[in-house]
Amino acid sequence: MLRGLSVEAQPGDCVHLAGPNGSGKTTLLRVLAGLLAAEEGAVVWRDRPIGADRDAYAATISYLGHSDGLKPDFTARENLAYEAGLRRVMGPGEIDGVLARVGLAASHHQPARSLSAGQRRRLAMARVMLSGAALWLLDEPFTNLDGAGVEMLSGVVAGHLAAGGAALIASHQPPAIPGHPARRVELA
Repeated sequence: MLRGLSVEAQPGDCVHLAGPNGSGKTTLLRVLAGLLAAEEGAVVWRDRPIGADRDAYAATISYLGHSDGLKPDFTARENLAYEAGLRRVMGPGEIDGVLARVGLAASHHQPARSLSAGQRRRLAMARVMLSGAALWLLDEPFTNLDGAGVEMLSGVVAGHLAAGGAALIASHQPPAIPGHPARRVELA
């Protein structure tokens, strides 16, 4: 149960949601994503409650939960074209560029079900990257990633923050985002 909690993120901010299992990190991200209603209080984005215009709010956020949210029979490319295509028109080569950035250029034709857990996590993060969202809500984003994957993802988040985006990251380990120390919010 989350009580008396206030979290604020400005452009360029990285907020680390920390706490033991069951402390409410995932619940908080789901409330911030508008997937769960807050029992008390309000979620405000750009000086407006998120319920005032859910579609406008949803267009400004990207949520990566525990599940990668991929269609198992779609290829890596098809997953990104479908998901990102629901949100915005993409320029030529955007999907290829993001697949290369997350290390999946050679796997673009493989169905998601045939990718390793780490590759699926990279593909899910590619979806977040293509969203164009200002606020990234990331729940244990480093799960299943090897050292190179953690370094890649840290660099991706750093680029998002440098471009004026914000990120709330729920994780047991403090995220090491180059040039952007995370502000820790401890949940009990």
